[in-house]
Amino acid sequence: MSIISQAYHQAIKEKALELGFSAIGFARSEHLEHDEKPLQNWLDNNYQAGMAYMNNHFEKRVDPTLLVDGAKSVISVLVNYTPKELQKDAEAPKLARYAYGKDYHFVIKDKLQLLFDYIKKTIYPSLDGRLFTDSAPVLDRAWAAKAGLGWIGKNTNLIHKKLGSYTLIGEMITNLDLKPDQPIKEACGGCQRCIDACPTGALFAPYQLDANKCISYLTIEHRDEIPEQFKGQFENWAFGCDICQEACPWNWKARPTKEPEFTPHPDLIHLTKEDWHSMSEERFRELFKKSAVKRTKYVGLKRNLGFIND
Repeated sequence: MSIISQAYHQAIKEKALELGFSAIGFARSEHLEHDEKPLQNWLDNNYQAGMAYMNNHFEKRVDPTLLVDGAKSVISVLVNYTPKELQKDAEAPKLARYAYGKDYHFVIKDKLQLLFDYIKKTIYPSLDGRLFTDSAPVLDRAWAAKAGLGWIGKNTNLIHKKLGSYTLIGEMITNLDLKPDQPIKEACGGCQRCIDACPTGALFAPYQLDANKCISYLTIEHRDEIPEQFKGQFENWAFGCDICQEACPWNWKARPTKEPEFTPHPDLIHLTKEDWHSMSEERFRELFKKSAVKRTKYVGLKRNLGFIND
């Protein structure tokens, strides 16, 4: 199929916004030559820490045509998750903002499916493709940047000029031939607030992250005991970490999310320090029933709480 008309191009974008996506962009499905060497270097230096799955399917990570036969375009979408209000107790263990509400994997996948169904029914009946959100060997941030949705900041997060970096990313890799959007210029300039703010040195240079030292990795993905070398450095983060994002000027005026699924459990932001440390497994399951916090499990959360409280 030749490139669809500009009218359909615009219709897809309007439908995406109607479905609750905060931004959408298109990129040509092609080999990510620019990202291949940095990814290989990152893996060779073992900066992926215990995330062994990052070593798998290298070719697919840099070439979407190996994931989806006949792929012509990558549709990238963003959903803003900036919360309307933060945790109330300043002394309470902290939770990464993205985990306040419902697990984003389900929220974004559901919306992507609705968008896919719309395109297939309204624009291109022969539509084929796959939907992803941090769930397959796809370089989400690279594709979002290629689609003009922002740039990769020095903290390695995608930064959107209006939404900042508190966004979640999804993709549709498809056989639909779409006119690609143009990438935008990196706009971090001389700022390195994120690097200076990182308490563990995980951000050891611009655009360089060592997951072995990252609080987000250590409190979520890491399954063993947290190394003693990080004692006193977690700044009360019990699940994930937003330190490098809090330091970023592009987030200082970010507007709150409009996504109702990201509304936290009514009790969550009111939990006190005592509530967190005395939390039972039953209470954990109640509060985080549909949350990404389930990933660390009750035993993992208790490990984290013990580590930051010692």
